[in-house]
Amino acid sequence: MKHRHLDVLIIGAGLSGVGAACHLNRDCPDLRYEIVERRKRVGGTWDLFRYPGIRSDSDMFTLGYNFRPWTDTKMLADGPSIRKYIEETAEQHQVVDKIHFGLKVLSEEWSSESNRWTVTAQNEETGEEETFTAGFVLNCTGYYNYDAGHTPKIPGITRFGGDVIHPQHWPENYDYSGKRVVVIGSGATAVTLVPAMADNASHVTMLQRSPSYVASVPEQDLISKNLRRVLPEMVVYRMARARNVLLQRSVFQLSIRKPKAIRRLLLAAARKQLGPDFDMKHFQPHYNPWEERLCAVPKGDLFRVLREGKASVVTDHIASVTKTGIKLKSGELLPADIIVTATGLDLQMFGGASIRVDGKEPSISDTMMYKGLMLENIPNMAFVFGYTNASWTLKADIASEFVCRLLKHMQKTGADKVTPVDEEDCGTDVNFLNLRSGYIQRADDRLPRQGTKQPWQTLNDYLRDLPALRYGKLDDGYLHFEGKNLHKPKRKLVQQLLGSALTKEAQR
Repeated sequence: MKHRHLDVLIIGAGLSGVGAACHLNRDCPDLRYEIVERRKRVGGTWDLFRYPGIRSDSDMFTLGYNFRPWTDTKMLADGPSIRKYIEETAEQHQVVDKIHFGLKVLSEEWSSESNRWTVTAQNEETGEEETFTAGFVLNCTGYYNYDAGHTPKIPGITRFGGDVIHPQHWPENYDYSGKRVVVIGSGATAVTLVPAMADNASHVTMLQRSPSYVASVPEQDLISKNLRRVLPEMVVYRMARARNVLLQRSVFQLSIRKPKAIRRLLLAAARKQLGPDFDMKHFQPHYNPWEERLCAVPKGDLFRVLREGKASVVTDHIASVTKTGIKLKSGELLPADIIVTATGLDLQMFGGASIRVDGKEPSISDTMMYKGLMLENIPNMAFVFGYTNASWTLKADIASEFVCRLLKHMQKTGADKVTPVDEEDCGTDVNFLNLRSGYIQRADDRLPRQGTKQPWQTLNDYLRDLPALRYGKLDDGYLHFEGKNLHKPKRKLVQQLLGSALTKEAQR
C-alpha cells in the first residue's frame, strides 16, 4: 500500500514524536505531515515499560512540553501518568488522526533525483508493507532497541529454577508477593524496582558490580502547589521550569568543576538517610559525578527500604547461577525465587531501520552530528534526541522548533534539499553522547561522532542550545541548501535601506 506524498514524515509517536507534531501544527500549519508508530497507541517508552514503580528520572516540570504545563505536583511521575499526559497532548492538538499505528519502519531511502525520502514500513500483524514518500523525515524513535534490552552472558542462568525477567518485558499482572527477588543492576531501573517491590516481596536484593550515585529529590513541588492558588497555571509552570533548568545546570557544572566537593555532598546525603551503621561502599562509585547519569529517587524511597531491612545491596561479581540463587565470586550465595536483569539497554539508531542515500548505506559511526539533531551528508533528515544530563524534552522541544524554522526557511527560499556538510575536516573519534555509561560504550560503533568545534559538538547545555536552535542563523555555511528555484528571501524595505546605509558607511 502506498500513501500520498507528505511534506514531513515523523517516525515515532512517543514523547518526542507527539511533541514534534504539535510544534508543526503550531509553526508550520500549511505543511502536510503524518506519523508512523510501531505500537498500538501513543507513549513510546512510557507505553513499553511497565515494570513495578516505572517513573521518570527527571522532574516533570522540565520533562513536560514547553507549550503544555504539567499540572500534577509530583516531581517524578509514574509511567502511566506520563503516558496519559502524552496522549492528552496528542488529542488536544489534533495529532491522533495523523498517526498510522502498528507499522514498523524497515527502511528509509533518499533519492537526490526526486529530492524525497521513501520510507517502507511493515504492518506487523498482517505482514503487509506500506510505503510513504516525504520531502523531510523527522526521526523520533529514541535511541534503544524496543525488541530486547541488554542482558550480559550470566554463567548458569539456564539452571535457575525460578523466573528470569528483563524489565523491558515485564509480564502483565506478575505476582511476586512473598518471593525473594534479586535485581541485577545499579542504574535508574534498578533503584526504581527495589523500593517498588520491597513492600510485597519477601526480600529484595540489589546486586551490583559497581555502585552508582543516588540522590534523593522531593516527592512534590510544594512551591508550585502554593503558587497555583494565586497565579495562572502556565505562569507557575514556566517559573518551575526555569528554576529547575538553572538548578540542573548548576549541579552539573559544579560536578564537572568541583567533582570531589559534589561527591562528598552526595555521599553525605546518602549516609544521612541510610544511617551510621550502613556500609557506604555500596554507594561510593569509582567515577566522578555525572560521568554517568545520576540516579534520582523520590523522597529517598530506596534509602528507606534499605534502612528498614526490606531490601539490601550487595556489591560483587557473579560466579554462576544455581537452581536456587546466585553464587558470587566472594563465595556468598544469594537465595532467589526471581531474578530481574536490570542490566541496561541495547542502543540503536533509526529504530533499527536501514538508511540509504542514493543507493549507498552511510557509515553512521563515521558521521558527525550537526547541532545534535542532523547527520553530516544526509539530506532532509533530523533527529529529536534529548539530553543525557537533563530532561529529555528540554532538547526535544527546541530541536522541533529548529526543524520548523528550517522547513519555513526552505519554503521561503525555494530550497528542496538541505544537507549538513563539514568542509573543515573537524571530526573526532568521540561519540556524540560522550558518557562512560556501559550501555553507551557498548554501542560506540553504532553512534555518530562529535567534531572539534561548533556546530559539530554536542553541547548538552540547554542554556546554550536554546538561543542557537531557536534564533541562530540558518545560512551558517554548514547547512547547504539546494533547489531549482533557490533564491534569497526578500528583505523588508527597512532592512534593505539599513543594509545599504551600512555598506556605504563602511566604504567611506
